[in-house]
Amino acid sequence: MFSFDDYREIIRIIKESGRQATYQEALGRDSFVIMRHDVEYSVERALALSRVEESMDFRSHYFFQWTNNSYNILSRKNRDILKEMHERGQHIGLHFALNGMTDMEAVRGEILQEIDMLSTMLGFEIHAFSIHRPSPDALAANFKFDGILNAYQDDFFTFDPKAQPDSKLEVKYMSDANHIWRYGYPNEETILGNKKVQILTHPFAWTKEGYDNRNNFRTLLNEKYEELLDSVDKECKDFAQYRDEFERTIGPDED
Repeated sequence: MFSFDDYREIIRIIKESGRQATYQEALGRDSFVIMRHDVEYSVERALALSRVEESMDFRSHYFFQWTNNSYNILSRKNRDILKEMHERGQHIGLHFALNGMTDMEAVRGEILQEIDMLSTMLGFEIHAFSIHRPSPDALAANFKFDGILNAYQDDFFTFDPKAQPDSKLEVKYMSDANHIWRYGYPNEETILGNKKVQILTHPFAWTKEGYDNRNNFRTLLNEKYEELLDSVDKECKDFAQYRDEFERTIGPDED
């Protein structure tokens, strides 16, 4: 359920529905399907998923964090990746982390500040954001700004604190959080059976092979380990003598 082929099937259904939309395009529509990606651990996996989309002439929204311990959005490599994705037509946004904030007015100010900083650092305007692990208060706040769209505002998301996976809501929301589709799987029945749909994926979960949860984490950790080795090797001339000693594989188990 998490291979690139599985993802291509979801994209096929969305394209054939004729309802694919950006957040801006979905405003005021009676029906739409929005695809969104919150990038948690790996910019490289987001790039790989975007290339799968582009091979099918499809574009969607990718939201990146400032305050993420797993990647540095301002590193030269990652800024180049985000700029490349933007230039190829992908929609880049802010994935805002509350980091324990409970004052919703303060949150409003922080969101605008981070969007302004991200726009400045990347060299193009950011017009959308999503909230990382939104609290009920953040969802109920229904943040709206001039010229900036919130993935969780009531145009694209129906907030019901008592909602169950089978609840009938104005906007059908599906998410692959924790490698589990808790609110329905985006197949033909679910996508075509709802007029308004928002789909959230987390690119770290998606690979060519489509690993189960355990092996997906193993391959992700291996990639991050190799990334650190490369980074230290490029920055420190004395590291080369130790690299072979530190090389190891922690990829998926052999069958």
